[in-house]
Amino acid sequence: MHRDDRITVEPGRPRRGQDVKIDYQGLLVNSGADGIWMHYGYDSWKQVKTIPMTRQFDGSFTCSVRAEAMRQINFCFKDSAANWDNNNGMNWTIEVC
Repeated sequence: MHRDDRITVEPGRPRRGQDVKIDYQGLLVNSGADGIWMHYGYDSWKQVKTIPMTRQFDGSFTCSVRAEAMRQINFCFKDSAANWDNNNGMNWTIEVC
């Protein structure tokens, strides 16, 4: 499991083709966002998609994606007012094995 104070990723180092669960409780949640979307792509932002996340009882948001990448999944988050959390311009990356 990969975790910092804003995200949890399970499994932390997914295999290609495996489903990956991502929980988010970062800046946008703390700012009172009513909806969160995960913006993601593979291997340096190829095949970019944006998907809605589901609010959990603890106030965090969650979604699942398939690890279709050869090397990595790149992602960040946005809310319904088009505010972004991109990890201070670094985005987040999960290595795929």
